[in-house]
Amino acid sequence: MSADHHAKPNEPRIIRPDDIDPHHRWDRPLQAPGHTQVDFEERVNFRRLHDYRLARTRAALAQSGLGALLCFDQHNIRYITSTVIGEWARDKLTRYALLTGNGDPYIWDFGSAAKHHRMHAPWLHHDHCRAGLLGMRGAVGGDNELFVQAAKEIRSLLDAEGVGDMPLGLDVVEPPMLFELQKQGIEVRDGQQTMLMAREVKNIDELTLLNMAAAMVDGVYQDIAEALKPGVKESEIVALATGRLYEMGSDCVEAINSISGERCSPHPHNFTDRLIRPGDQAFFDIIQSFMGYRTCYYRTFNVGKATGPQRDAYRRAREWMDRAIDLLKPGVSSDVVARALPTAEDIGFASEMDAFGLNFCHGLGLGLHERPLVSRLNSLAHPIELKSGMVFAVETYCPASDGVSAARIEEEVILTPDGPRIISLYPAEQLPIANPY
Repeated sequence: MSADHHAKPNEPRIIRPDDIDPHHRWDRPLQAPGHTQVDFEERVNFRRLHDYRLARTRAALAQSGLGALLCFDQHNIRYITSTVIGEWARDKLTRYALLTGNGDPYIWDFGSAAKHHRMHAPWLHHDHCRAGLLGMRGAVGGDNELFVQAAKEIRSLLDAEGVGDMPLGLDVVEPPMLFELQKQGIEVRDGQQTMLMAREVKNIDELTLLNMAAAMVDGVYQDIAEALKPGVKESEIVALATGRLYEMGSDCVEAINSISGERCSPHPHNFTDRLIRPGDQAFFDIIQSFMGYRTCYYRTFNVGKATGPQRDAYRRAREWMDRAIDLLKPGVSSDVVARALPTAEDIGFASEMDAFGLNFCHGLGLGLHERPLVSRLNSLAHPIELKSGMVFAVETYCPASDGVSAARIEEEVILTPDGPRIISLYPAEQLPIANPY
């Protein structure tokens, strides 16, 4: 990355987005290598990945009018610091990271984790890996001293790095921490949009990790297709998929939707112990991550056989899918894609709010839902320009005319300079029949 060498000591360093090399080779197939590193070919370069993510954050920060970013969102912390202590930390709001326009990342963690970072994360300054503890969402108790101490420490660092008089961007936080920052005279603004802007364009290492994660789900769907027989429970499919993913190296199976038969319409977004029956339409969503990079990957099957209404619902969902994907090109405005998606009325809902999440596109990366998000609910009024290096999960849903069944398809798509490249490769052009009679 390059900085503005004419910047004054107390001014944020300016990093131009064009100076951040994503190292794409669009003329080559995207790798789906093994999970180990080898000495005879380059796979994922994790130090290049860290440098890229930090440079993207610096560039977004320099353009934001903020002096620093304070992050409690685990995806933002990982993006800035390349540290993680597992899914346990996702909802605790006790880890946090700070990045000023003039400085390098700070990370506050459980004391033992901070010591581990100092030993094993040489890309971070030794004294920037600090022990920290806040309220753990109220579990620590009524004593406010932890928040007071943390806010004072952050104020001191902002002053030391020359940005104490500038606004602080914050993503998510416990209210007591917000109040203490304000008592320290810090102007707090929304920093989540700044971080999402940084994260929206992926480099080659991120694309490779997303492709590796998708390849794992390709294999799980083969297992599901073979196991999908009458008498199997929805929950057993979840157990099968979860076990296989962890065997293949997943670091987090966040959620698996497993939905069949009369539960398909309306979409309940969960699973039960319902028994799979002959002729069921059944769909699944596998949400998991490899090295933090997530999948959101639906497939629909029929069990043994399919009816005309089931086939028709699948055909329509596929047509909507293909129409949207064809429009995913750099330079296209997101409202153009949104208009190609079916309306709420097309699938039997009264409003776009009622139908939200059934036919839309969302960014995919360290977070399950990243920028940009394209739907009729938001994109017609607030369009943005699509860029090369963005990654989308494109989802369509169509209820069948039988009033029970429904088709749900999702493709993961990378935007290349020449257009969309699909990385979710389990066949979905035609309705798959699992274990046909």
